[in-house]
Amino acid sequence: MDNVKILAIVGMSGSGKSVAVDYLTNKGYPKVYFGGMIYKEMEKRGIERTEDGESEKNFREMIRETEGKDWVVRQVISETKDLINAGQKRIILDGVYSWTEYKTLKHEFPGNLTFVAVVVDKKIRYKRVSVRPDRAFDATAIRERDQSEIENLEKGGPIAAADYYILNNGSTEEMDDRLAEILKEIDF
Repeated sequence: MDNVKILAIVGMSGSGKSVAVDYLTNKGYPKVYFGGMIYKEMEKRGIERTEDGESEKNFREMIRETEGKDWVVRQVISETKDLINAGQKRIILDGVYSWTEYKTLKHEFPGNLTFVAVVVDKKIRYKRVSVRPDRAFDATAIRERDQSEIENLEKGGPIAAADYYILNNGSTEEMDDRLAEILKEIDF
């Protein structure tokens, strides 16, 4: 996999991961979306997604419990390898959730993978999540989601072990500038 570079974006809900991924996909980089693996499997099994995200949360936890903590990442690896085999040299991974996923990806793509964590002060993140147009949560719901993701999915590990950080307390342009710096530094 010479010359293949994979950029994995991690962060808590409302940190700005989607904004960062949009910036990258608008540059033409293909993405593999971890949540998309959950959505596809829910659809396949006839499970509807609820507006409050509860069905997705429950399914995400159930599938990891019944099929293994690495179920989602196995699907992501397969899709990523398909892109590589199709000639892609730069790929974005959107939404690594767990420490298991982090370790599995590091093992599967040694030397090809860089993790970028998008972080934001909690007060700002909670406000952004409460007013976003889709999947908005109140403070109680976001605290519960944070707790569930940290305790049940080990989400803190990939954020703590990231290669680069983007502090997203400011404008979208500031985040885009930081992403551009990272891309230049890693020759992406």
